[in-house]
Amino acid sequence: MSRKTILTAAITGNLMTPEISPYLPVTPEQIARQALDAAAAGAAIVHLHVRDPETAKGSMDLTLYRELVDRIRSENSEVLLNLTTGEGGRFIPSDDNPKVAAPGSTLCTPERRVAHIEALLPDICTLDFNTMWSGQASVINSPRNLATMAERIISAGVRPEIEIFDSGDLHMVKDFVARGVLTAPLMVQMVLGVRFGAVANPETMAYLVGQLPAGSEWAAFGIGRMAFPMLAQAFLLGGHCRIGMEDTAYIDRGEHCRSNAQLVEKAIRIIRDLGGDIATPAEARAILALA
Repeated sequence: MSRKTILTAAITGNLMTPEISPYLPVTPEQIARQALDAAAAGAAIVHLHVRDPETAKGSMDLTLYRELVDRIRSENSEVLLNLTTGEGGRFIPSDDNPKVAAPGSTLCTPERRVAHIEALLPDICTLDFNTMWSGQASVINSPRNLATMAERIISAGVRPEIEIFDSGDLHMVKDFVARGVLTAPLMVQMVLGVRFGAVANPETMAYLVGQLPAGSEWAAFGIGRMAFPMLAQAFLLGGHCRIGMEDTAYIDRGEHCRSNAQLVEKAIRIIRDLGGDIATPAEARAILALA
């Protein structure tokens, strides 16, 4: 394989907890430090969520995002920043009246979900096409809301990273391309191993890759114990890769990872052992046709 592999470090996410991962970064300072260390270890892209420093739960607070971006950019102007828009899509139905949201629901307008993107203008942001169950919550991404988010992201000059969690998500992506809401070539990230989503195995990944719109730049990753096997599988199928504490708490069986940089270092060893080479941020920009 001659082309270089882009490695994304997914630093903290919104579902991993400090109880599961004692080294999980929570504050903007902690997340920024781990992002910078992951970049120094070789990640070309850092994928970022923010968390409420008091509760450690996922947040949409623009002030937290601004602090996080400023901290990273003050030390590293090259690494590509990928901010999530996944927050704001969860609905938990109340037991006594399922039409009423229970505590923990975050479902909000699409404009609210991309407000930090329009304010901070990262290189990339995620655009999740999944509607599915996640624990006791339903993740809802309606076609109307996705179209609104896509329009605002693209108008801001930010590259959307299309997130698909199952085959139906990919069918909707193709419909968006056919209708001109999205323009090929796409940047696609495939998520495998989420419960009730696409199974983390070689057959599922190969099927999804075979269905992608022509010319797509794609990556894939697995959750939990499938994080490193799916990283290797993505490389072998010609895709880019992702690893991070959003996706796994462990560096090896029974051993907690201490940092995202440690996960990045292992990921790079795997890719290089398989004959690959890692893209720098500048090379990643060229591969993704980013200005």
